[in-house]
Amino acid sequence: MNYFSRFLEMEKSSMVMGKYFNNNPIWFVLLSPFLLCFILLLLNLSVFDPGKDGVTTLVHDFAFPNPPDQKPIRDFLGNQATPNLTARTKSNDHSVQTNQGKINNTTQKGISAEINQFDSCLGRYIYVHDLPSQFNKDLLKNCRSLMKWFDMCEYLSNKGFGKRIEDNNSKRVLMKKGWFSTNQFSLEIIFHNRINMYKCLTNDSSMASAIYVPFYAGLEVGQHLWDLNISKRDSSARKLVHWLSKKAEWNTMWGRDHFLIGGRIGWDFRRQTEEETDWGSKLMFLPESNNMTLLSIESSSWNNDIAIPYPTYFHPSKESEVLVWQERMRKRNRRYLFSFAGAPRPNSDDSIRDNLIKQCKSSSKHCKFMRCDVSNQCEEPAKVIGLFQNSIFCLQPTGDSYTRRSTFDSILAGCIPVFFHPGSAYVQYLWHLPKNYSKYSVFISQTNIKENRVIISERLLGISKNEVRAMREEVIKLIPRIIYGNWRSDMERKLEDAFDIAVKGLLERVEKVRKKIKEGKDPSEGFAEESSRKFDLLAFEGVVNP
Repeated sequence: MNYFSRFLEMEKSSMVMGKYFNNNPIWFVLLSPFLLCFILLLLNLSVFDPGKDGVTTLVHDFAFPNPPDQKPIRDFLGNQATPNLTARTKSNDHSVQTNQGKINNTTQKGISAEINQFDSCLGRYIYVHDLPSQFNKDLLKNCRSLMKWFDMCEYLSNKGFGKRIEDNNSKRVLMKKGWFSTNQFSLEIIFHNRINMYKCLTNDSSMASAIYVPFYAGLEVGQHLWDLNISKRDSSARKLVHWLSKKAEWNTMWGRDHFLIGGRIGWDFRRQTEEETDWGSKLMFLPESNNMTLLSIESSSWNNDIAIPYPTYFHPSKESEVLVWQERMRKRNRRYLFSFAGAPRPNSDDSIRDNLIKQCKSSSKHCKFMRCDVSNQCEEPAKVIGLFQNSIFCLQPTGDSYTRRSTFDSILAGCIPVFFHPGSAYVQYLWHLPKNYSKYSVFISQTNIKENRVIISERLLGISKNEVRAMREEVIKLIPRIIYGNWRSDMERKLEDAFDIAVKGLLERVEKVRKKIKEGKDPSEGFAEESSRKFDLLAFEGVVNP
């Protein structure tokens, strides 16, 4: 019963009682004050009685199109619509007519803004595709054959973090908790498990700002990389994009709000020819894939490849563990000026590893070399992290590709990385590492190393103690940004880790595309184009040393 119905009922009651009290004046005088209070009480309850949808308002004929437990919807451009106050009966675009009068657009916007300020997920909702199990879960069941010559089962346990490290001898180097024997190719599982904890997930794809495709692309292609049958290498990728293109979610932005994770380097998904001897799959060269974004441990030359950090061995469950570790790295006494953990590349003319090893050995007073091809010591977290903890600088040359997991192990240990090619970090991890690379690292051109124009020990000894201290502090500040936490909850956490920053960067990227569409521009422009000079060392050297 609305306000007016109740008022009419009370009016009728008053008339009946009035006739009685006219014939009984004494009773009227005595009961009038009580009757007046009773009428005022009913009026008050009528005004503030919550509506059927639980929204307290003076206008009872109004309600939200989506109840409070539902989230905003998205239009065909992917815009998140805010819940406007609309009538249950007919309405138009400019105002809503009721028996109380009109509420114009200004009022509606004001109420919407007031309601939406409590929704911290606006613009951050992510929808996760429920893929057929052949694209993810079934791969894990076949973990022993995911990589040739290597059993991945142990490394894919514990949400992709791998086996917990409980070696008593390592506790002098590592912390008691939060350390795992994590494989560098396990990012797809780590990311999938983390996104299942993401506080802004939605089951309604129309609400989502981005769509996550939980395809374990790296684990899948890792089974076939050494297989000359390219049809076999491309089979799952083709099936995936066919499945995606048939879904209603694809049509919202033609796939440009879709993203997937690559646990291997971007080049493993970009075979450019149909030659059987050519490396990788064609996942990211399929027409549909041009509209998606790949977040991988190393990007390629194409703009829809974005690099995010390799997994490290440290996956804390509490923020306090991160803070304690950072403080330990600040106080650490470092006996070596620089160190290098790696293996030579004798068959590679472009590699400078042999040069670095020679320089390190000839400067044994300042350098420590850990050889990785004759023993498994580089597979032992305590030994690798221990070496980097004892080093002021850590050499990070290119290897089989531009980047190395070792870069993030060194940052984790508070060791200042020394790079020899911009493709190792500077043009890669744009969301996670500072743009001003000289704040946290040292650059020495590999050209100068090859031509013996730079003695590494002399170059590093030339950096003042104050500069070293400032650089190390920058490196230690980066630690939260390059780890994937094993957080108990994604709620009420102040530190942003590598996952958080990746999601934020992805949402901003999709929003830029959405803005282009709104402005009538071509959303494909620049989205998946090749940056031909992205890894041009000579061009970078020209900027550094003009």
